[in-house]
Amino acid sequence: MESTGDEHAAQTGRPVAVRSCRVDAASPRDIVSALECPRLVWADGSERIVAGGAAATLTADGSERFSTVQQEATALLANVSADSKPARPRLYGGFAFTDTHTDPGGENPWAGYPGAEFVLPAVQIVEADGETWLTTAATGPDSTQRAEARLRQYQETLVELPAVEPSGPPGITERSYEPPREDWQREIEEATARIRDGQLSKVVLAQALTAELASPVEPADVLGRLAESYPDCFQFLFEPADAGSFFGATPERLVSVDGTTFKTEALAGSIGRGETVEEDEWLASQLQESDKNTHEHEIVVETIQNQLDPFTSDITTGARQIRKLANVQHLQTPLQGTLDEEYHVLELVEALHPTPAVGGLPPEQALETIRETEVFDRGWYAAPIGWFDGDGNGTFSVAIRSALARERQATLFAGAGIVADSDPDEEWDELQLKYRPILDELV
Repeated sequence: MESTGDEHAAQTGRPVAVRSCRVDAASPRDIVSALECPRLVWADGSERIVAGGAAATLTADGSERFSTVQQEATALLANVSADSKPARPRLYGGFAFTDTHTDPGGENPWAGYPGAEFVLPAVQIVEADGETWLTTAATGPDSTQRAEARLRQYQETLVELPAVEPSGPPGITERSYEPPREDWQREIEEATARIRDGQLSKVVLAQALTAELASPVEPADVLGRLAESYPDCFQFLFEPADAGSFFGATPERLVSVDGTTFKTEALAGSIGRGETVEEDEWLASQLQESDKNTHEHEIVVETIQNQLDPFTSDITTGARQIRKLANVQHLQTPLQGTLDEEYHVLELVEALHPTPAVGGLPPEQALETIRETEVFDRGWYAAPIGWFDGDGNGTFSVAIRSALARERQATLFAGAGIVADSDPDEEWDELQLKYRPILDELV
């Protein structure tokens, strides 16, 4: 089988050829097994993409990582030959939470993850609108011939694709928290003291749960189970070559852009699910009536509106509602509107990240508190992950309800929004709820 390794083709003017054809639907799990790293999975309710190999890879670090990726992608996609609309080239990837993160290398769990990385897949399979499309890409002087050769090759591969029996949960042999509960409580008390002193109004503090596993985790199988339990969430997998697998099922859209139309949402304020319909509705009413959760949510809505002011004078805020997931309920407010001009989705991504739902307010003071308080590297946790195309359209989610897996170890992440009246014990309980989507698929 032809290698689909990284072709390092981000230079301006190099030809990019993209070819596609309809194929029969196949199991996403089977497809993942047939592809080379980097491997990618994206599902948002309207489409499911499974991709592998790299026709081109873009990386960036530092505070300019958003604009650098945008500029290099514009150069890369300036000379594209595509044979149909379904074959439109898209780049998939994500960013680190902070602009100080770089690939740490060594034994660090985030080794292999730079400040930003986006891949133009060599091979992708898209399921949407009842159809399945196979798309291949190649770059360089002979890109058309190689893209067409890959298309023929993977047409045959998909027809002969062997069925892979999904593995069950790997099982957990040991768990550890960073920070442990006593230190977490102290962090919350120190953060609320800062808030009462007027240094900031909110900060989101995160925790990492490291699970030692009885057998290696298969992220594609975990995603399959998450798709059944959390069908309304964004499911994602980013698996670079020779690095861990970052995956999750996040309920939070950061932003979608289609031409001059955009959609985003505020998702902040949480409570558990009930054992009965009556208890569930009672918990929902408690969430709606909670001064702490309502205040936290309103902060997020107002901040998103302010962050989007430079891009639009037309923004509609929908009614606040309860978003019910399998394990938790959230306050959610949808926002949408029309941009003043055709901005690239990455411009909005940069403006919105980090939202107060994962960072805090004021942003700089909150980030300073996070840097001084958290004892682990967030890496790509709670950061933008998604895709964009050559027209600047795309969709990004916030990479929460996520985990980073390597061999027989998985690190799960969860965060809690801290305001002046936050209770450390209640915030601890909230973290346990947020671990459950991934944790339940590992035990």
